[in-house]
Amino acid sequence: MTPQTPPEGEFPRPFDVRQCEGKHVQLVATKSERAALARRFDIVRVDRLEADLVLTRQNRDVAVSGTMRADIVQACAVSAEDLPVTVEEAIALRFVPAVQRSTPDEEIELAAEELDEIEYEGTQIDVGEAVAQSLALAIDPFLTGPQADEARQRPEFNETEGNAFSALKGLKF
Repeated sequence: MTPQTPPEGEFPRPFDVRQCEGKHVQLVATKSERAALARRFDIVRVDRLEADLVLTRQNRDVAVSGTMRADIVQACAVSAEDLPVTVEEAIALRFVPAVQRSTPDEEIELAAEELDEIEYEGTQIDVGEAVAQSLALAIDPFLTGPQADEARQRPEFNETEGNAFSALKGLKF
């Protein structure tokens, strides 16, 4: 038996595929893991990240289902004010053994049931990374807060006054 390399990342939670049948797990990110995830996702901070999950194995496939909950703070896309956000997302995905499906230039199509699959090699899956990726997908990159309209009225947001494009306005080609 060859030893498995432990998963790397901000929120590693490895599980052996052979021991996943009917396993109920609760994942809770530590303070340092939350800080690392905030840096990775370029948000102000992650105050809470937890997931209640059930792992069900069928042969070498592992289905993961449950709920991910997080409290994050991210900056408004316009005013840069800190905005608290609560995230609660259902998680339904499947870990499947990695297989060579195509050559590099070959076009492939995925069936609907393949879209939430994560491939793995060896006997370890990283459920924490799957939860972290679910959080990343839940973050609104264009989140605006109550001060956004006021910020848009400032001169730096006005196209006719002092922005990078106003200098180009007078150029003739």
